[in-house]
Amino acid sequence: SFYYGTFPAGFLWGVGSSAYQTEGAWDKDGKGPSIWDAFTHKKGKVFRNETGDSACDGYYKVKDDIQLLKELKVNHYLLSISWPRIMPTGIKAEQLNEKGIQFYNDTINSLLENNITPIVSLYHWDLPQVLQEKYGGWQNISMINYFNDYANLCFEKFGDRVKHWITFSNPWAVAEKGYETGEHAPGLKLGGCGAYKAAHHIIKTHAKVWHSYNNTWRREQRGMVGISLTSGWGEPVDPHSQTDRDAAERYIQFHLGWFANPIYRGDYPEVMKNYVGRKSAQQGLGTSRLPTFSVQEKTYIKGTSDFLGIGHFTTRYVLQKNFPFLQVSSYHTDHDLAELVDPNWPAPGPKWLYSVPWGFRRLLNFIKTQYGNPLIYVTENGVSETLQCPQLCDEWRIQYLKGYINEILKALNDGVNVRGYTAWSLLDKFEWNKGFSERFGLYHIDFKNKNKPRYPKASVDYYKKIISANGFPNPREVENWHRKAMDTCSATHQHLAADSLITHMEMVTEIVLPTVFTLCILISIVLLIFYLRNHS
Repeated sequence: SFYYGTFPAGFLWGVGSSAYQTEGAWDKDGKGPSIWDAFTHKKGKVFRNETGDSACDGYYKVKDDIQLLKELKVNHYLLSISWPRIMPTGIKAEQLNEKGIQFYNDTINSLLENNITPIVSLYHWDLPQVLQEKYGGWQNISMINYFNDYANLCFEKFGDRVKHWITFSNPWAVAEKGYETGEHAPGLKLGGCGAYKAAHHIIKTHAKVWHSYNNTWRREQRGMVGISLTSGWGEPVDPHSQTDRDAAERYIQFHLGWFANPIYRGDYPEVMKNYVGRKSAQQGLGTSRLPTFSVQEKTYIKGTSDFLGIGHFTTRYVLQKNFPFLQVSSYHTDHDLAELVDPNWPAPGPKWLYSVPWGFRRLLNFIKTQYGNPLIYVTENGVSETLQCPQLCDEWRIQYLKGYINEILKALNDGVNVRGYTAWSLLDKFEWNKGFSERFGLYHIDFKNKNKPRYPKASVDYYKKIISANGFPNPREVENWHRKAMDTCSATHQHLAADSLITHMEMVTEIVLPTVFTLCILISIVLLIFYLRNHS
């Protein structure tokens, strides 16, 4: 049932985005190539071979996009820094890019001038390509020191103004999609080992960066360093079945626990160690494919998060499924489970993203119980559409945001320590291997128009009302928000249609007129040749 009420005073409301997905300017002003530049430039890696080369042109539209943030009346903006934009090869000793550093300085200053708090992620997947080519990226332990140098440069250059740092955004996807399935950059399929090894190095790197901040910068800058982990919720198909309950627990531990357990409890979840260890032994391997932490490392890693960032999008029903012994090992067969969905769950966009708000409250309560009720910021939550025609009257996104934000309110009443919410995302943007086919934005972008104009969807108006009211005051008011949001989007749709027609006419003018002019010249030349021949 829906719960009417408001959030505590000081609750933070915001939106987010990431560098590679929005900035564009992939090779401008001294920026080095990232693994995503290299990956998207290979044919067949991304839907329709699209790239983030220009993306939303966010590099050139900082002031425009800050106006959108002001329009939304958000308290904070979650952005990421592109490592190769400020350190082209990823190695501090080799080269710094002052223009890249200046870009982020200007962005941070503009946000603060407009009373918007920057929450900054150091890594949203765009590893410098040089580090991938030279060392194998996150498969190599040397990344720990290179990333720590990069993080310390960011603390030095921006830490006087940035007080909320995220070391890694959704490292699960970095490890699993980058080094297990190869769906994401760098596109490696190192089945059964690659993801675990990458994650191991990422966890150690996170801890090193936290200690660097704690020892060198905290006293002066008084900021916080956390990590952002994305996880769905796993609900047992049969809650009375112990095997299904165990399978659902494994689902959470192999996603969230993989990273959260070492940080909050000092080691990988026992169930992960048991399952991967047993499967490794069945393969005849002398050691587990899941690496181990030494006693010193466990102590060093435990407690290295001032807050926990949580990304959450959807839920699955989970049941036990035994995978037969396979010579080819896989992260996905290690946890012996199957995922199901309820066909009645709304699925407004892609096939993976079902709207199941109640799963969010359960996930937040799980975190409270498992990890000692840490300070939580919701760092990513939203829904995409896949329709190719513009969808400004995004009623499904309004329903999604309303449902999921309401579950956070319920979780707060359960005693969960949530301090802020970040809607994902500000803009329609480049969605990794899906290209521009999935759109998460509160603002629509017309990518066919060279100026890439932004248009508010109905969800902008609705989210703005939630922020202003700091929650859901009463049924009548909340219903009124919905009606007004839908009215506003109809007018914006007409504006977009008119702009699209003008853009189309401009394209026609740019292509047709020169073509006609060229044809006229050619015909004139041919006629002149005939004329001269006849008269000679």
